[in-house]
Amino acid sequence: MVRPPLTPEERLRGEQLGSTLRQARGDRSIVEVAAAAGMSAETLRKIETGRIATPAFFTIAALADVLGISLDHLAVRSTPAPT
Repeated sequence: MVRPPLTPEERLRGEQLGSTLRQARGDRSIVEVAAAAGMSAETLRKIETGRIATPAFFTIAALADVLGISLDHLAVRSTPAPT
């Protein structure tokens, strides 16, 4: 199955999500946070840089738990402002 291309809004939302997660990670290493969340460091790196713009819900839930942030906070921070 071929995945349809992402819209500009979906790409922007992915970039904003990645930025929020990167800020929440702070000084902790990608390797440390990824391992605690049960994923590879490369997957976390791709999420933080927006290369995985629509990660799975349970992936984000695990990261939110490890980083001590709420899913509500992530949702608000990852929703582009209306134009």
